[in-house]
Amino acid sequence: MSTPPEDLPVSSVSDIYPGIDPKPHFDGQTYAGKVALVTGASRGIGSEVALFYAQAGASLSLLARSEDALQEVKESILSKAPKAEIITFVLDVCDTQAMKNAIDGTAKHFGRIDIVVANAGRAEIYTKPFTEYDPDNWWKTIEVNIRGVYNAAHFSLPHLSTTSGYFIAVSSIGAQMRLPFASAYPLSKHALNRFVEFVKAEQHNVKAFSVHPGGILTEMSKDYDLIRQHLVDTLQLPAATLLRLTSGKMDWLNGRYVSANWNLDEVEKDWKEKIIEQEALVNRLHIPV
Repeated sequence: MSTPPEDLPVSSVSDIYPGIDPKPHFDGQTYAGKVALVTGASRGIGSEVALFYAQAGASLSLLARSEDALQEVKESILSKAPKAEIITFVLDVCDTQAMKNAIDGTAKHFGRIDIVVANAGRAEIYTKPFTEYDPDNWWKTIEVNIRGVYNAAHFSLPHLSTTSGYFIAVSSIGAQMRLPFASAYPLSKHALNRFVEFVKAEQHNVKAFSVHPGGILTEMSKDYDLIRQHLVDTLQLPAATLLRLTSGKMDWLNGRYVSANWNLDEVEKDWKEKIIEQEALVNRLHIPV
């Protein structure tokens, strides 16, 4: 890694800790009556996030490209949260009309949307300068990671505005790093951080976060040897983190970048005042004086 990540100096966590314990949400069904829509829901982080919302009482709309994988996830969730109501949509997040149909269809079916987790993404294994890559392949990563999230936001934000809901863009700590040969993925995730700032600026009834889910070994990252040794966090870490972020207790982080690796108890106790006062955790030029 060429440079250390730009990070918040708090304790790093890799799994569920008391501050994000999902048990109170599960026992209290704190998301009953809420509707959560998750893109990239057919595996990994997306499916685990969906499971946690279902176990906390939410109804689900699951979006992904594979019908078979979506059905498997749906059945798996129902085996653990049998009362959950789940609908699915098979689509590519870059397909604008398909995304509109899925989001409008979700709102029509359930009568509302409260939480959108734009999780679908794309990454490539990088071993050489971008000038030596197929430019169309490089651009496809940009398209999925930005256009896919934009499509989710474009069509869901009017619904979220009526419910004072939450929009989550799944980002990456890579957005804060400069890895040689890895321009497409970090660049696209960095753009998402700024995009969330626009959501805050334009959608005053919606809370939005750009969230690094942690370093997790997923199907998308398993062959990337350069970072594989750092992928030690559990799938439950981002799922439990999102339950806290969308609970109403962390709305002061609206419009900001948040890492699931941060102990949020420490962030709130030691950094809340400074973050708000300095308008921190956003993309900006900073010149020390």
